[in-house]
Amino acid sequence: MNELFSVKDKVVVITGGTGVLGACIGEYLALQGAKVVLMGRRREEGDRLVAEIASKGGEAIFLVTDVMDSRVVEENCREILDRYGKVDALLNAAGGNMPGATIPPSGTFFDVNVDDFQKVLSLNLTGTVIPTQVFLRPMVEAGCGAIVNFSSMAAFRPLTRVMGYAAAKAGITNFTQYMANEIAAKFTPGIRVNAIAPGFFLTNQNRSLLTNPDGSLTERGRDVIRQTPFKRFGRPEELCGTIQYLISDASAFVTGTVAVVDGGFNAFTM
Repeated sequence: MNELFSVKDKVVVITGGTGVLGACIGEYLALQGAKVVLMGRRREEGDRLVAEIASKGGEAIFLVTDVMDSRVVEENCREILDRYGKVDALLNAAGGNMPGATIPPSGTFFDVNVDDFQKVLSLNLTGTVIPTQVFLRPMVEAGCGAIVNFSSMAAFRPLTRVMGYAAAKAGITNFTQYMANEIAAKFTPGIRVNAIAPGFFLTNQNRSLLTNPDGSLTERGRDVIRQTPFKRFGRPEELCGTIQYLISDASAFVTGTVAVVDGGFNAFTM
């Protein structure tokens, strides 16, 4: 059997593990034989996801975390190492947005709440840097590992409205490329750092922005579909294959890249 894409017995840590995308990816990897650690703020939801994965034959645990508090993340790491003895992959899927860091059609740049803007930068960017710093250590000691950050379409183009989120995701893309060089040069090329840039997937954070309560598209939702050659939103499970590729030996010579999964959105031209 070809094991090139195998993730069996890999210990995979997922921040933002109770979100729509993180939870779907976590379940998929667990059912492929990975030992999945879902990390997030919502204990009840995390425990529910772990029980669901177990009912399907997968292995997962849940840890409450705060990706902006290095002490909490370090305690998470110690618990994982005590249980499994290693960390093979880190998926930095935690993130989000706030109304004050956006500019609605009726507003202007002067309406941006700078405190909210800073919070969005911290959650998305600093909330990627801190787990990377913590979980990179056991990877360096082992001489191997894979880190996948979550970028966005907003990192490629300055999408209207989401100013704070776009700035943070552009920073994540830059951070990914920086760390790919930093780790290979100073530690080992056995540790790879890449990012995934999902197109438009309906999540709890953007659902009200893209769809109305009756399920019909908002004006922004229609704009997204118009500029997506596939003419639909992505399904969470459509990220799983790319993630598996990026944390498996199939991508052994791939680092510093951003894998786009967007139904053609970023390639759209008039």
